[in-house]
Amino acid sequence: MRRSVSFIAMFFFVTGLFAQTLGGRAAYNFLKFPASPQAAALGGINLTNESKDISLAFANPAQLDSVMHTQMAANFNALYAGVKNVHWMLGFRNKKLQTNFAAGIMYFDYGTTQQTDAAGNIEALYRPRDFVLQIQASREYLNRWKYGVSVKYLASNYGIYRSSAIAADVGVLYRDTANLLQASIVAVNMGGQLKRYNPAEPEELPFDLQAGISKRLAKAPIRFSATAHHLHRFDILYNDTMFNNSNGFENASTKKITFDKLFQHFIFSTQILVGERVELTAAYNILRAKELKVSTGGNGLTGFSLGVGVLFSKLQLRYSRSYFQNSTAYNQLGLTMQLNQYFGLGNWGEKAGW
Repeated sequence: MRRSVSFIAMFFFVTGLFAQTLGGRAAYNFLKFPASPQAAALGGINLTNESKDISLAFANPAQLDSVMHTQMAANFNALYAGVKNVHWMLGFRNKKLQTNFAAGIMYFDYGTTQQTDAAGNIEALYRPRDFVLQIQASREYLNRWKYGVSVKYLASNYGIYRSSAIAADVGVLYRDTANLLQASIVAVNMGGQLKRYNPAEPEELPFDLQAGISKRLAKAPIRFSATAHHLHRFDILYNDTMFNNSNGFENASTKKITFDKLFQHFIFSTQILVGERVELTAAYNILRAKELKVSTGGNGLTGFSLGVGVLFSKLQLRYSRSYFQNSTAYNQLGLTMQLNQYFGLGNWGEKAGW
């Protein structure tokens, strides 16, 4: 018990320490992109959805579970203008240490871009890209608690502008199997830069303090989730005063406390389980809907996301569609494989004494 209390106390101390440095713009905002189709279908952030999908643990190390031993996830996304995104992850359970481990990478390729001078003359071609390498570990405490840590290396390369950083995520999860309930709190992207884009201008990481809860109905195959983000800051809606003033739009008040500002922190999602093989998911990201709202036109399904998963014994296939401004959407496709079902890796590591 003492070890658990010490861990939770350290969690809140570190969270408070990094929450102090949030003014100004953050670098490495590609970290906000959902790593997998299921995460995207759940609104972009979800800490508590109970699933045997290791890719959900990429955003919350406390979700890394022993059932994910030798599980591999591979997710692919083709964005607009030729931008490509790939995410890969592999899990492993060490019985001797009673610890779950995982390693993963998320990579963005923005294609080929021209480098020009002030007059517009082409000087060179370069390939901008971002990526994050991540290792994770999680353990259980008693029957209901889990805690986990992620350590990651971030890198960006935009021609002559390059940057790198080290960051960490820390999460705690509570699971009540009798009541089909999960709750979690996570602090993500705590760390600092190793190399700056501009040595004279330090930049912050996109720190976020998140909390969530999921509940499955006892007599129906439906699970509901509520996820809150940016808990360290109340007013989070982007407010471009220059644009608003020049176009006759009203500027949002930065001081007034309203229910609208409160709910901008939330993402609500639901998942319907059709038998044992199919998952249907829908979510609504309130902040996304507010920020991308067009005052002079229709907004369609802005802020909504949908997904479907087909779960076989050895393979999981998932697809999601997330809606942005004027119902512009991106699609994400991924698969998850249990490698020990294919290659007999169930005892992998045990023969070596692990």
